[in-house]
This record gives sequence, C-alpha cells and structure tokens, in this order.
Amino acid sequence: MPSPAISLEFFPPKSLQGSFRLWDCIQTLAPLAPDWVSVTYGAGGTTRELTRDAVAAIGREFGLRVAGHLTCVDASREETMQVAREFRRAGVEDIVALRGDPPEGEKNFTAHPDGFADSVELITALAGNGFNVRVGCYPDTHPEAGSAKADIDWLKRKIDAGASEAITQFFFDADTFLRFRDRCADAGIAAPIVPGLLPVENWEKASKFADACGAFIPNDLRAGFDVAARDDRADLFAIAQATELADRLVEEGCDHLHFYTLNRPELTRDVCTALGLAPRPALSRVA
Repeated sequence: MPSPAISLEFFPPKSLQGSFRLWDCIQTLAPLAPDWVSVTYGAGGTTRELTRDAVAAIGREFGLRVAGHLTCVDASREETMQVAREFRRAGVEDIVALRGDPPEGEKNFTAHPDGFADSVELITALAGNGFNVRVGCYPDTHPEAGSAKADIDWLKRKIDAGASEAITQFFFDADTFLRFRDRCADAGIAAPIVPGLLPVENWEKASKFADACGAFIPNDLRAGFDVAARDDRADLFAIAQATELADRLVEEGCDHLHFYTLNRPELTRDVCTALGLAPRPALSRVA
C-alpha cells in the first residue's frame, strides 16, 4: 500500500522562544516532504502580522508550499483582502479560509460592520482573486450547526463558492470520518475531503478541546489515555492511537492526511515514520 501524502499545520510564534520552537518543528518535519504546510490565524485576528511573517519566512527559508490562514473576524473586507495581498507578495497563492472563532471573551461570532459576513463571502472573494482556497469541515457536527445535514449543506456552499478541498477538524474515530465522507459524496460534494489528525501531546487539553468542539471521544480511548498517563506511557499510546487511525484511513482510500502539529513535531514525525514515510534531506535554505 503506497504511503499517503501529508500536509502540516503550524501556529505562529508569539515570542523568541516560540520562534525557535517553530523553526525546530519545521526542521524536524520538512524532511517528510509535505505537499504543503499552513500557519494558523489567532482568535480575533490576534496573530495577523505574525501569521503573515511566518508564512513568508517558511516559504523563503525552507522552500515549502505554504498556505496562510485567513478569517472574517474583527476586520473589514479591505483589511482582510490586504492581508491576502500581502500573502501574495510573499509568494503565497494558497489560503485556508475560515469564518474564525469569536474574540476572547465573546461567545458568538459577530461580523465586522464592513467585513465579510461569513466564510462563503470570504471564499468567493479569495477565489475570485485567483487564490487556491481550502476550507474546514466537521465530521462531528459543528456545535453551531442545526443538524448534520445543515453542516454538510454549508460545506457544499463553501465548495461551490470556489474552495478546492476541505480539511476536517480532528477526530478520534475512523468510522466518524468515513460516514461523513459518504454523506458529502451523497450531497454532491466532489472536492477532496482531507482527514485532519491530532497526535495527542497532552490528553487533558486535547479532550477538553474535543468536548468544546463536539468531537466524539470513544470511551475506550479516554480509558486508554488515562491508563497510559498513570503508567508514564502517554506518548507511546498517542503514537499507537494516531498510527492505527491513520492506517485505517489509508486502507479506506485516503491518500492525503493533514496533521495538526501544535508546533510539537516528535509525535507527528513518529506517526509518519510508522506509516512508511521516509525522511528526505533537510530542506532549509538557512546558511
């Protein structure tokens, strides 16, 4: 069975120490030859400039295809498209377009008076300006969606607006993704649906985030991580869990996996190695 293609998500550094961590992460994972990598955009656009600078530096220094994240939160249309133009000047033609989470302290998304009302409007503008646009999707129904069908109908609107593919929120049950993929196909969505995987570096944080975003956690997985933590085998269990999930997805025809690295590269590297992805010489152009 051929090894899958991969893509990787990083987040922008907020300190000098964070910059070193991001660079170490890329140095570790670049030899896996990802198809592309992305840099996230903080809640409320709080890392707008940091994301722009990180995207430019990664492309320049490592020769990787980089996608910048862009959201609708707390910015006018002109401000948002200005960021897109800055991405383009840095040689970036790929954007992950998201509505975005509300700013810290707010429960609900409220569009900027002069901003994009939702992700579909943002996607339409970006695709109309020649960007390759990727979007998010949710195998476990988004907490704000009225139903699973409404969630998929919204995804179809995003694809119809010009998105080239969708990347899922992380999930822990392969059947959850496979059922979702089938429902997308039944709804007439022909664009690739790429599974997003989270090798768990901190189970307490990961499980809280999963609960908050509605991601289903099987009971045996909760129990397994609890036992592994008591036995000081949490990393080994996380690698085994993510590798087993990834292997099942590849068996079911997934030829591309997206990894949420959290700027902690070791688990992602070990999972990819277990899947048969052989490292290549480092790509850094840094002298």
